[in-house]
Amino acid sequence: MIYDDFEDFAAAIPGFTALAGLDFGDKTVGVAISDRIGTVATPLETIRRKKFTQDAERLFEIVKQREVGGLVLGLPRNMDGSEGPRCQKTRAFARNLSRLTELPIGFWDERLSTVAAERALLEADTSRKRRSEVIDHVAASYILQGALDRMRHMKNG
Repeated sequence: MIYDDFEDFAAAIPGFTALAGLDFGDKTVGVAISDRIGTVATPLETIRRKKFTQDAERLFEIVKQREVGGLVLGLPRNMDGSEGPRCQKTRAFARNLSRLTELPIGFWDERLSTVAAERALLEADTSRKRRSEVIDHVAASYILQGALDRMRHMKNG
């Protein structure tokens, strides 16, 4: 099921399961995974997009291996908060995924996540070639970490 309201998404997540963060792009899907208690997001891999069925198959292999309880998809809003064509593509990807899984799917505003990931990789003195290999799943970890931090704040606040 797809949740537009983040609080509803958070309430639908089973306890003590990992979450997967996804940075959906035209050529790749960056994937990050959380720990079971929802504190730390770790970059995992970048899926090179082929066909939706193949992309989904790889994603669901990860979901099964990592016992994922929900998916957080970065929503690439425009800087003014509006939704453009990239958001529409992301929402269509979420709809297609929701037809194949019972997992809760939520959206997280991903504005600047790739910029933050790029900055972190530059600060770590990562080579240009290596940055291009890891940027998408590092961006996914920024998306997921933001969502995890929000969920923790909701529980404690």
